[in-house]
Amino acid sequence: MKIILFSIAVLAGSFTLAQTQTPQDTVKAEAKEIEAVTLVARKPTVESKVDRTVFNVANSAILAGNTTWDVLRMTPLVSIDNNDDVKSEGQMVTVYINDRKSVFTGKELKEYLKTIPADNLLKIEVITSPSSRYETSGSVINIVLKKRDDEGMKGSISLNNRQSTKNSQYTNFNLNYHKKKFTQTFIGGYNNATYVQKNDVVNTLYKNNKVSRLNYETEYRNESPSLSSTSEYEINDKKNIGLVLEYFQNRNLSSAESYGTEYENSHLTDSFYQTQNTSGFSRTLGTNIFYKYYDKEINRILDINLGTNYTGNDDDNLINKSGAVNDQLGVISKNQMRNYYLKIDYTQQLGKSGGTIEVGAKSDFNNHVIPNSLYGTSMDNPLSNYYNLSRNDRFHYEDNISSVYANYSKTFFKKLETRIGLRYEYTDLKVRQDMAGTERRDSYGTFLPNILIKYTFSDKYDLSLNYNRSIWRPWYSEFNPFLIPDINGTYSRGNLNLNPNPNDRLYMKFGILKKYFISARYMYTDQDYWTTYVTENGRTVSLPGNFDGKVQKYYIFANTNQNFLKNKLNVNVGFGWYYIDNKDFNQKNDLKGKNYINYWGGSANLSYTNLFNKNINLSAWMEVANQNNGNSYANNTNVFHNISVTKIFPKTQMELSMQLMNIFKRPYADTTTYSPDGTFRNYSLWDWYGVSLTFVKRFGNQKVKENTKTDVEKNSGGGK
Repeated sequence: MKIILFSIAVLAGSFTLAQTQTPQDTVKAEAKEIEAVTLVARKPTVESKVDRTVFNVANSAILAGNTTWDVLRMTPLVSIDNNDDVKSEGQMVTVYINDRKSVFTGKELKEYLKTIPADNLLKIEVITSPSSRYETSGSVINIVLKKRDDEGMKGSISLNNRQSTKNSQYTNFNLNYHKKKFTQTFIGGYNNATYVQKNDVVNTLYKNNKVSRLNYETEYRNESPSLSSTSEYEINDKKNIGLVLEYFQNRNLSSAESYGTEYENSHLTDSFYQTQNTSGFSRTLGTNIFYKYYDKEINRILDINLGTNYTGNDDDNLINKSGAVNDQLGVISKNQMRNYYLKIDYTQQLGKSGGTIEVGAKSDFNNHVIPNSLYGTSMDNPLSNYYNLSRNDRFHYEDNISSVYANYSKTFFKKLETRIGLRYEYTDLKVRQDMAGTERRDSYGTFLPNILIKYTFSDKYDLSLNYNRSIWRPWYSEFNPFLIPDINGTYSRGNLNLNPNPNDRLYMKFGILKKYFISARYMYTDQDYWTTYVTENGRTVSLPGNFDGKVQKYYIFANTNQNFLKNKLNVNVGFGWYYIDNKDFNQKNDLKGKNYINYWGGSANLSYTNLFNKNINLSAWMEVANQNNGNSYANNTNVFHNISVTKIFPKTQMELSMQLMNIFKRPYADTTTYSPDGTFRNYSLWDWYGVSLTFVKRFGNQKVKENTKTDVEKNSGGGK
């Protein structure tokens, strides 16, 4: 802790002495430059607030040629690993879209966000200190879309062609119609993407010094049409009702080839060639009926949401192996996920005291089914690695998660902002297998407090402190114990006995001149679950496993957002140092991993608007990132980068942009996972590189306004 305080003091002193430049409020184009863009005062691209970092992208050059997924990658404090899991400060996050929790995670979230045009983005909020309102394990990412409510029809369409190892095409559109009190919005897209990933795997088991080496290349193809509709009717100036419908479809095909060898005590025992072909088809349909009451004068808000989510997946995965024994095995899965929920939020200012109370409740019902069946010529061969595997089973997951919360916010002496909150969640779950007869029933209640304090010393300096306790629950499919072979020579399954992961976080942020921010975070947990490996009947199996033991994480970060050259050049730079104490965690779980880990990370976003007064916008982004999670450690540091140039044609409302992605060095992941049985190293060469060309055509009045009705935290209660 002394190291953290000393570093903060040094950085604070450095920033205080730094020279600053006051941005101008407006930049007016010369009269003869009719086609030039006139720049007006606007929010900075990145705002650092007491509980969140806001990436204001509505007027940024970064949108051109990108999807929402691409912009999310470039958002400060956000990283995405090689499994397409979205993280903030190294931890998994919960993603919201317009303050509505997304049903998607992982690769499904990636494919869905690729169908939403970046042109429709207003901002992305990274809420590092969420209040008790949010059902989350840690940070929240809230993707806020534009709201256009001027009369008539307006919208845009974008066409994108992206070349990396293979060629991909993206087509997106958004339409908005507003007439008096009625607003209708459609967002849709069609993506036809092909990408290639190369992997090298080295698995080392301590027993008999068994070493398996594999290298394989996989080609993925995805076709993803989507459509979302939002209908909203304004009953009066205080009441709104609406309906949100979302449909997403994904058809995927992949093929992989692998070559491998196996050694025991330095003696070759097998050399093999293996292929894998998969096909999948999924559909997701979401509905949300909402009612909103918002009285600005007395700051009273009532928000009621009733909704359902349905997802169905059909997958077929066939593996053929030739080596010491020729094997063939296929896996068929037909998943169905059903979710029903009711959510009520109410906010009211308490008299003339200036305090605000926020209360709410939610009830979630989930009913999921995963039937799995195996087929192939190797099922009855005693010499086969696949002999004696369970042929089929049906896995059921049912739960009811009910929660209530309350937040109280008040500002004292016009300088001290406070927020105190408490959330209580009760979980009742049941999981079972039909054929195996295994079953688990569990129920537990959890109190999750949080406290936020911000003191403003003057217009130039402020200090904020935040504490919150959160809990991460396993995803339903992580419970499924059905054994499935993988292309890398191992098997995978879920764990019926997974436990939730509670953690505590303490966060401090120091603001200087409203431009420089220094933050420090401490996180503690003594129980978690991560991917591990075990040996079962001679097979190496990966599964999510429970881990006891203390893990302490320390984090220091410095950030600044600056405008130069009369507001044309915006620069946001953030850089941080991470330190992880895994000693107790490693000892209690018999791991030979690193006891102490420290590394650097950071990002920079630069944008220049209206170059040479010719309506040319430039943007660049760079990130330095590592992946260290639980019992997995990064062996490399990645430097991601992205450069784009956009030409705007104001008279025709058209844009043409070119984007260069990681052209100087192709990114890759190199991680080692430690388990009591051995080490597992995976080198993965990503396909996120190349060149992209995008054409955008807009029509109608593109003026937008920010919707502040959905989340009172944006205007009070520690959200400033």
